[in-house]
This record gives sequence, C-alpha cells and structure tokens, in this order.
Amino acid sequence: MASPRTITIVALSFALGLFFVFMGTIKLTPRLSKDAYSEMKRAYKSYAKALPGLKKIGISSVLLRKIIGSLEVGCGVVLTLVPGRPKDVANFLLLLVMLAVLFFHQLVGDPLKRYAHALVFGILLTCRLLIARQGDERPEREDSREEQHINDQEKNKVKQS
Repeated sequence: MASPRTITIVALSFALGLFFVFMGTIKLTPRLSKDAYSEMKRAYKSYAKALPGLKKIGISSVLLRKIIGSLEVGCGVVLTLVPGRPKDVANFLLLLVMLAVLFFHQLVGDPLKRYAHALVFGILLTCRLLIARQGDERPEREDSREEQHINDQEKNKVKQS
C-alpha cells in the first residue's frame, strides 16, 4: 500500500496539473470560454501597460499572455503525466509563474478577490514541493539515526567490558 506522503503528492500533482492545463488553455484560446479568454486579454493588456520595460525588450501583452499560458500548459502536463524529478522542476516553474502573476496583480492594484486563486495555488504548489522534497531528506536522517544507534551500542559494549 502506498504511503500517505505518496498519495498526497500524486493527488496534488494530478489536481494542480489539470488546473494549470485548464488555465493555460484559457489564456491561449477562446475555445473553452470566450468570456474568460476576453478577460485574460484585458488583464494582460493592463499588466503590459503597468510594466513599460516589457515593451522595451519586445514583449507585448499578447506575447506575455502566450508565454505564461504555454508555461502553464506545459508544466501542467508534466505535473499530471510525467513521473519523477521533472515534476519538481515543473512545480518550481509554476511557483515562479504564480509569484509573477501575484506581482502583476499588485502592480495594477487589483483587489484580493481577483488574485486569490493565484495565492491559493501558489500555496498548494509550495506545499507539494515541500512534501516532495521532505522525502529526499528523510533517508539521510534515518541513516544518521542508525549510525548513532550503532555508536551507542558500541559504547555500551565498551562500558560493560
């Protein structure tokens, strides 16, 4: 039977992956929802206006929306379907995207209800990454505990003789 940690990571990976595939697709095409697509276009225009430096380096609101949407779809697919370390990389990239989105919302002065989803999903991505990384550190601690236990046993043998 799978450990609770494994079940949590798989469930979070699958749910977050599907969410980001959905949200990225909305940014890229009006096929899922014309209203949401129009809202995304409007929002990214305001982000591009608030950051004039983007135009200086050749990034328009359309390109910014497509870059972020493509990152979300790609990383969402990785979180949903690809096993192993690539999930952690995708998780980290999506966390950076969420930080950028939170920055954009703050920059244009949006109210909390407009970016609460980015905040919540940023927290979920952080939790998933921490849980995944926690398992990597645990074997080292168990090894050091076993070594400590062996050292304690050897000291007891020396004291008894």
